[in-house]
Amino acid sequence: MDPRQLSRVDTLIYAVYYAPRGRYRLYMVASEIARRYLTPTDYLIGIIGEEGSGKSTLIRGLFPGLELTNEDEGINVSRAPIYSFSPEDYFSGHTFHVDIRHELAFTQKYKIKEAIRRAVEHQRRVVVEHFDLIYDILGLNAQVLIGIGEEIIVARPTVFGPFPNNIKAIIDRTIKYRLMAHSAEDITTAILEKDYHYQPRSPLIHSDIRHGFVINFPERPDIDLDELEDKVKEVIAANVPISPCGEDNIVIGEMKIYCTGPRTHVHSSGEIENFRLLKEFRLNPLNGEFMLIGMVGQKTIAGFEDIIEYMDIED
Repeated sequence: MDPRQLSRVDTLIYAVYYAPRGRYRLYMVASEIARRYLTPTDYLIGIIGEEGSGKSTLIRGLFPGLELTNEDEGINVSRAPIYSFSPEDYFSGHTFHVDIRHELAFTQKYKIKEAIRRAVEHQRRVVVEHFDLIYDILGLNAQVLIGIGEEIIVARPTVFGPFPNNIKAIIDRTIKYRLMAHSAEDITTAILEKDYHYQPRSPLIHSDIRHGFVINFPERPDIDLDELEDKVKEVIAANVPISPCGEDNIVIGEMKIYCTGPRTHVHSSGEIENFRLLKEFRLNPLNGEFMLIGMVGQKTIAGFEDIIEYMDIED
């Protein structure tokens, strides 16, 4: 391993990334996290996040080819391979996935704990989804904790933390803003396509800001931003349902919209709070693109300052 990477891992408290709202953007961020922060000897990986936050996509990006035992959108009724793991079996798996919320419906908690401990003790990697639900009896923290809400939080815990409850407290506060921003972004994109003739899947570049979204245009658009904002607010005020429609589409009211993160949305447009557009296009001088910036929600304190629980050590 590169000594420079080892130093970065050993001194990591936590790193924070925007959590992209498209599948392919999330894959790219996950790949970067895996390259920077995961080592071959990280055997216990804890993943924390709610349904629709993109945990499954994140895991696929972190561990390409890993078979997930369950996904939020469906139930895999087959028994998780970790329960049949035998260290004497040469052909036994080397990386396992366990969804604790799913497994608790069928398996006693101590059985799940024993399966995870046995695999880790024999130097098999276990990726534990909903790690916060098993930590209390597991007897050890994850070597790497990853939480996904509005941001992706990557931490390498020590005996002083962070602990799963620290990560979960933050993502529980922030996930709603990611869902609201994504829904507002897709409503805005749909109106740009319908009323301003920007074609679906056109070369518009989408990116992220805290409590909001950015859509980049290669040239300055001839769009009245007050008018565009009013049209988006009309859809929000109508409180129309938002639901997945296949793998790469959502339905907002009567509008069918291309989206590679169909589950990362609020349930209805009325749940989007305090939507507004910045009333000017910002020029990015590095690439010459013009940025349309949308915001949702209010300024909040997420709790990152409390992510580590310090302990007093007496001499």
